[in-house]
Amino acid sequence: MTFKFDHLVHFVGSPEEARESLKQHGLHVVNGGRHEHGGTYNTLSYFDLSYLELIGLVDKSLAEESAEKYSLRDTFKKDNYAIGLSRIALRSLDLEMEAERFKSLGLEVFGPFPLSRQRPDGSVVSWKLLFAGRENEELELPFFIQWDDSDDERKADLVEQKTIAPHPKGDLQLSSIGFAVQNLDTTVEKWSNYLDLEKGESFVDESLNAKGQKLKLTGGDIAFYSPIADGLVAETLAERGEKPFLVDITGAREKEQFEVKNALYRFI
Repeated sequence: MTFKFDHLVHFVGSPEEARESLKQHGLHVVNGGRHEHGGTYNTLSYFDLSYLELIGLVDKSLAEESAEKYSLRDTFKKDNYAIGLSRIALRSLDLEMEAERFKSLGLEVFGPFPLSRQRPDGSVVSWKLLFAGRENEELELPFFIQWDDSDDERKADLVEQKTIAPHPKGDLQLSSIGFAVQNLDTTVEKWSNYLDLEKGESFVDESLNAKGQKLKLTGGDIAFYSPIADGLVAETLAERGEKPFLVDITGAREKEQFEVKNALYRFI
């Protein structure tokens, strides 16, 4: 079983505002499209096939109507549509197999469900989604996606559409997504087991006043941080609970960090 990082969902309220903010910091960002049956729409920023989805609401009642348990829309609803990083999606070639494995680990599983959206040019993108979780766990697992086209087909299409294109800031790659968690060791062990991912060495990030550890993932690692003193990780836990809060990007010509829509972005 091999997952790859697929995308990060950043609930931004206004995808257009978020697009302009990220463009000002040297990222290539494009309009995405509408999820007609889900009540949302997005703008997108790609780093090869890993991408940021900047999402907002078109129709709240429609979004809540389609909120399967452990789904992204269920997360939005439980968060009361709070602005900030929401969930990550991991890519798989066989969601049916993943579903059976998750069930064997004692997780509740919903799907796979077929979905699609229409691009601005009228073409249709289609995929399947799988949701898994366990009652009363504060930190929600990723959700899981299987695209109908192969990675090579998708990349060729996205390059042709100029959705994947050079970033003005440099040859940027998504390095990791950072999650604030209460108990680093427990969370790393649990997610490593659920997702069958290799653990990296623990480290201290002094700028965050936090101890961290990563799970290795093609396309962008998952980084967990627990606070060792006051700082952004402690603030995130106090204000939002266990959530993603940080986007680390490599390849920029110079270091920089900035906030967009209640999320910290760092060129490292």
